[in-house]
Amino acid sequence: MTERSVTGTDMAIKVLLVDDHLVVLHGLRYFLQTQPDIEIVGQALNGKEALEKIDALQPDVILMDLNMPEMDGIEATRKIASRYPEIKVIILTSFSDRNSVLPALQAGAAGYQLKDVKPEILADTILGAVDGNRMLHPEVTDRLVQLVANRGTESDMSLLTPKEREVLELMTTGLSNKEIAGRLIISEKTVKTHITRIFGKLGVQDRTQAVLHAIKHGWFKGGAV
Repeated sequence: MTERSVTGTDMAIKVLLVDDHLVVLHGLRYFLQTQPDIEIVGQALNGKEALEKIDALQPDVILMDLNMPEMDGIEATRKIASRYPEIKVIILTSFSDRNSVLPALQAGAAGYQLKDVKPEILADTILGAVDGNRMLHPEVTDRLVQLVANRGTESDMSLLTPKEREVLELMTTGLSNKEIAGRLIISEKTVKTHITRIFGKLGVQDRTQAVLHAIKHGWFKGGAV
């Protein structure tokens, strides 16, 4: 298992479990509470309940099911990514079809695992998410490879959340981080977080490369580097 190295502290990663099946929640608790680097701070039965508990529990990572009543995992992930960009949401589900995978990644998921994943891989996924690494189940990776092969490079944009697209579009107009923050009514720190995620999803190293990538593929009208 990957050793904890990113946080630079001995504090355990705080995890919130979200699933509408109590058996699944009990199983996750049974394994994860044995991991010295992980602390289970709470659980929720749907996305709505998870959102209501975030401020009190302050999790670092949320393990999120997809199909749940009241608010599903994709909607919850989208809201969390928008309101709490510092929190990593890892999807843990039984579904690997394109209608589950792409919307989840578009919503801002920091990882995607299926419920048949080996426990130690799940633990590594949690640790990796905090390090900024996105770990995907092999079936999910295969699905994405197929989609890219079928749709070409413009599918890159489908991996961006709506807010990341807004940030990237404003980047192409030449606005600074401070100006983007003012335009979107978010903090400059949040803008930087979105930009970092954009770099990772597009496979680029800096702002200029990201803007050139967007302009080259005609994602937005106009724009300047």
